[in-house]
Amino acid sequence: MAKKGKVTFDQDRCKGCELCVSVCPVKIIEIDKHTINKKGYNPAVVNEMDKCIGCASCATMCPDVVITVEQE
Repeated sequence: MAKKGKVTFDQDRCKGCELCVSVCPVKIIEIDKHTINKKGYNPAVVNEMDKCIGCASCATMCPDVVITVEQE
């Protein structure tokens, strides 16, 4: 059975740099074009959380440490 993960973002600290989007091997992270956070950026979000494999590539790449990855 494949590993499952859960990714959470500190939405208000995310600056929408898209580095997490570029490294996600299953391509489930995107920039939320409909939301603007307290800093004035469009934050990253996960669509299709059920496809997350918990690899933590996104958290490792994030320069602002706004991503938490948990494995189920």
